[in-house]
Amino acid sequence: MKQIIQDLKKGDTILEEVPVPRVKAGSVLIKTTRTLVSLGTERMLVDFGKANFIQKAKQQPDKVKMVMDKVKTDGLRPTMEAVFNKLGQPLPLGYCNVGEVVAVGKGVTEFSVGDRVASNGNHAEFVCVPKNLVAKIPDNVTDEEAAFTVIGAIGLQGIRLLNPTFGETMVVVGLGLIGLITAELLQANGCNVIGFDFDPQKIAIAKEKGITAVNPADGTDQVKFVESLTNGIGADGVIITASNKSNEIISQSANMCRKRGRIVLIGVIGLNISRADFYEKEISFQVSCSYGAGRYDDEYEQKGNDYPIGYVRWTEKRNFEAVLNAISKKKLDVKPLITDRVPLDEYQKIYGDMSNSKSIASILEYSSEKEQKRTIQLVDKTFEGQKGVIGIIGAGNFTSSTILPNLKKANANMKYIASSGGLSSTIMAKKYGITNSTTDYQEMLKDSEVDLVLVTTQHNMHAKMTLDVMQAGKSVFVEKPLALTKEELDQIIEAHQSKNVNVSVGFNRRFAPLAKQMKKSLGNGTNPINIVATMNAGFIPKDVWVHDMEVGGGRIIGEACHYIDLCSYLTGSKVTAVCMNAMGINPEENTDNASILLKYENGSNVVINYFANGSKSYSKERVEVYSQERTLIMDNWRKLKGYGFKGFSNTSSKQDKGHFNQFQALVEQQKKGGGPIITFDEIVNTTKATFAAIDSLKEGKWISVK
Repeated sequence: MKQIIQDLKKGDTILEEVPVPRVKAGSVLIKTTRTLVSLGTERMLVDFGKANFIQKAKQQPDKVKMVMDKVKTDGLRPTMEAVFNKLGQPLPLGYCNVGEVVAVGKGVTEFSVGDRVASNGNHAEFVCVPKNLVAKIPDNVTDEEAAFTVIGAIGLQGIRLLNPTFGETMVVVGLGLIGLITAELLQANGCNVIGFDFDPQKIAIAKEKGITAVNPADGTDQVKFVESLTNGIGADGVIITASNKSNEIISQSANMCRKRGRIVLIGVIGLNISRADFYEKEISFQVSCSYGAGRYDDEYEQKGNDYPIGYVRWTEKRNFEAVLNAISKKKLDVKPLITDRVPLDEYQKIYGDMSNSKSIASILEYSSEKEQKRTIQLVDKTFEGQKGVIGIIGAGNFTSSTILPNLKKANANMKYIASSGGLSSTIMAKKYGITNSTTDYQEMLKDSEVDLVLVTTQHNMHAKMTLDVMQAGKSVFVEKPLALTKEELDQIIEAHQSKNVNVSVGFNRRFAPLAKQMKKSLGNGTNPINIVATMNAGFIPKDVWVHDMEVGGGRIIGEACHYIDLCSYLTGSKVTAVCMNAMGINPEENTDNASILLKYENGSNVVINYFANGSKSYSKERVEVYSQERTLIMDNWRKLKGYGFKGFSNTSSKQDKGHFNQFQALVEQQKKGGGPIITFDEIVNTTKATFAAIDSLKEGKWISVK
């Protein structure tokens, strides 16, 4: 299928060929018939892509600070690699989609194949959209009209926050696409509407709709004009839909309001607010968030958990439905807003010169016939007779920034890469010369040439996909963690016993050059050692998926496992018991501020401090080892100092966490044979230790690892 994307590095807008996305649980797969180009929003994204690095930095000063902090801790080269990798990930454009449901995911009962629907899907021939972001289209509403659903919901949500009452006077500043729809919806609410814009075309359309529209360029004083139409009282409320960096708009909006008037911002403007403008009239100001209640809430959007209508009357989906109802009942007429209609293949007629476009609403038209192709070949290459042929499931940021560059450096034979949406896997396949991009990972499991599969998806999918790979008789490398529950781990252990395939986990720290040097300095003896390891992991907001115990497993299971494995490697032993204490009086089981105490078979004693409340400008990782009146100090995988070792040479180097050594060993092992890069018993022991840590926190005692 074809999809429009924006290259953030080069600035090009591209029509990319990608596999059709797979339908997910709680979602529907939609075959697109029309999409609406939101010129204001999409112009900003296109202009950002075309900007040079200095201009991009000026637009995102908060990101620049994060980059500078990373340079201090990780060094210049790793930081710049991370920045360029981020810019190398294209952005899918569009969020006003109309089409026909062609597949329904598990748990979806309100939609059926054949339904006409509107959603916030991208400009793509097929889109997979969660059910709470999809609404059925009334029979008397055309696909073209329905394409305005999402953009209309943005204006409607601003109106709901403004809370207009019948007979009030409302001002709309900026009569672009959202502004015109907002003004018409305010009229439908029984309001007297005044609109301001500098574009004569938009003023003319507004006047045809009965809106009192004024062009300030004609010399009209906006504040005095509003006062004259309201007998000196002022407007009851103002909705700002304009896009302008000036601070004058917010000041004028306050001045044209009556006492205790309301201002709602939908657009993007300068917000250097004068206290005096708001103080005397006690004016309220609020910023509207997109389509309505539920926006950016994964429980609502991704998991499909609706808010009870008795408590949250207007959610995103119900706003979609309200806009469609307004179009159906002829309360909202969007047809006059359509400036042009363009076939998808001719998309450059819209995107070629957006900066100078006078269009209000552009409609992209999609062909009716299209094959649902879930795998596309990008490179004509044969793997016949080769070993170590790799398939990769997952195409997220870590895969792009770390896994693929190191696999390429290790001369890996990569035949497939899979992603649920198809776009990210296609971009990565092109960049790294991978033969096929797919949205169906079963394709690589059926391919007899593939003998090694890498699982790099979200944590909750690791165990299932690992089992699928093992059942197919192929070696598997899974990014940590191996499993999120004891039941999942037991299933993997059972499969390993019956299938006897190599299972590896991405515990890369033990492969780092400094870790190997530490191990060599300590020797291979069985004497117990003391280790204090600190992960200054950094704060991650609680609503990010890694904290969700069902999806990410929490940061102890999902991330601290790295250091349990590292300490097991350095001690040369296995964990026998775990005790974990977390910060706080009533610590939750899902903590990311904890100290983990480990007992080992050989008597070694380890403390792992996993903290999320430290400064990002301080080293992220530090390991101290004490043994036989000797001490090793490793700082952030860049420096290693030794005390009490004869002939020891302190080491400084670029940051290296062992990723390349790990993947080189994995590729070589798969090509030439031999034992696993980490024994399965060690992997199981580390995984059980993470589960024991969580149990220890719950039960307040030491937990044995069996």
